[in-house]
Amino acid sequence: MDMPASSPGSLRDVWSPPLPEADGFTHAMLETPGLRTHVAVIGAGEPVILLHGFPMHWWQWRVIAPAIAAQGFRVICPDLRGSGWTEAADPRFGPESQLDDLVAVLDALGVERAFFLCHDMGAISGMQLSYRHPERVRAMVQLAVPPGFMTFTPKVMPAFAHMPALLTHRRGRSLRFLFGPRYTARPMADEVIDAYLRVHERPEVERAVTALYRGMVVPVSMRLMGGVYRRMRLHPPTLCVFGHQDGPFAEPIARRISRHHAGHADRFALAFIDDAAHFLTDDAPDEVVRLALEWFARAA
Repeated sequence: MDMPASSPGSLRDVWSPPLPEADGFTHAMLETPGLRTHVAVIGAGEPVILLHGFPMHWWQWRVIAPAIAAQGFRVICPDLRGSGWTEAADPRFGPESQLDDLVAVLDALGVERAFFLCHDMGAISGMQLSYRHPERVRAMVQLAVPPGFMTFTPKVMPAFAHMPALLTHRRGRSLRFLFGPRYTARPMADEVIDAYLRVHERPEVERAVTALYRGMVVPVSMRLMGGVYRRMRLHPPTLCVFGHQDGPFAEPIARRISRHHAGHADRFALAFIDDAAHFLTDDAPDEVVRLALEWFARAA
């Protein structure tokens, strides 16, 4: 890996726009065919892969990754295709583009098998990995995304309310609405939102919004609703976590759509966090850490 200096001062000379500050991480650009993936790493030990949601990047894990690393893990936070500081030769997306990228990154890092903690868009790729390459997954924790074998109900449709705006996104249009009260249990500070969205100064990240949703998110959502994954077996131990204030996936709905898990998964559980909505990692990072570490320990 090409490893630039990681002190706050030197980062401003290497990365454009500058990386948000977070203590303890090293940063690298990892070369795989057609992709240069920015990876933030902290700690040493068994690997844990953290996959961010949209429109976020590695910095989503600024509190969670150090807490997990402190328990003896090497925590690896890649910026997924179309996000953060990762650079793709081809701007197009397919339903499994990020999955293929993830496998290539694991191979390049020499990670044969790992624990995974994934949110939102990252949980889609994590779920796909669990089905296609279960041997790579020691245990999976999905945040704010239902299991692949979910039983569809119209009650989950509000979870897709943001999609029309993203499918028709135009450069310069603000994405701040994604951090509004529909998706967060408490207001997110302006400086935090700015740290997530500043990277959209990069034209390829801004252009990727519609490509991501048209090429990956919509097709995978159709697979979920069409029952594609219900015809497959989920082997890795999987925990799905939702916030009690995440309306489309509030506890009664989440339990209903997952109620047939014994017929579709080897080991599956649900967990719910008080005072949290869709952005669990900002609403309740300590509880996310606790649930993830407990699930990893049970699966070890």
